[in-house]
Amino acid sequence: MQKLFAYPLSVLYFICFGLCIVIFHPIQWFGFKVFGYKGLKNTVDALQFFLMLCLTVLGTRISFYNPYDISTDKPLIIVSNHQSMQDISPIMWYMRKHHVKFVSKKELGKGVPSVSYNLRHGGSVLIDRKNPRQALPAMIKFGEYIESTNRAAVIFPEGTRSKDGTPKPFKTKGLEILIKKTPSALIVPITVNNSWKTLRYGKFPMGIGNHIKFKVHKPLEIINFTNKTELIQQVEQTIVEAIEN
Repeated sequence: MQKLFAYPLSVLYFICFGLCIVIFHPIQWFGFKVFGYKGLKNTVDALQFFLMLCLTVLGTRISFYNPYDISTDKPLIIVSNHQSMQDISPIMWYMRKHHVKFVSKKELGKGVPSVSYNLRHGGSVLIDRKNPRQALPAMIKFGEYIESTNRAAVIFPEGTRSKDGTPKPFKTKGLEILIKKTPSALIVPITVNNSWKTLRYGKFPMGIGNHIKFKVHKPLEIINFTNKTELIQQVEQTIVEAIEN
């Protein structure tokens, strides 16, 4: 019965989602061309709020638990498990004061209104996961950018989303580069729960009535760890242990 209700609600959700990204695309363009980075940043933040609002059509609730007062005077490396595309907007919205940027696959750099424009112009990095000769220099440049601007890089080390919430082993190469190139950064682990349930039936219909939870764990200073492998293992363990089965 729940799946039956999911069909009309999913249609309504996709209409709302599509309208948001189409309407905000020219707003982003105008904001960037007229007001520069600040104009783009403000419109992108607003877009994330409305994209989360769209999820209420599906009966989706979002909780973002962050008990820490994280400084904006240091760069951040936000490390998270990855369960669906619904992971992205809440992280961008609730961590917006840190100017969140993403490590994203190059395919998203074109063809998606609003999303592609922000990825190309907002400071994120687009990598070809099949081409290390392109990906490695891009990650190095991205790390240097985060270090110099005190902004936040978000990386999903699993590489691809988990379809049932079960975490995949971290692929650490990209994270290792970011750690090396942003030595003054704080690493902020985040655990995402229940996001995968929005895709429990596949791409259509969407899952309904879900409670997506985000938990921010204690930030870790890179400079306090001489062994970076142990640091990455600790981050992975912290994230995985908080995943609800």
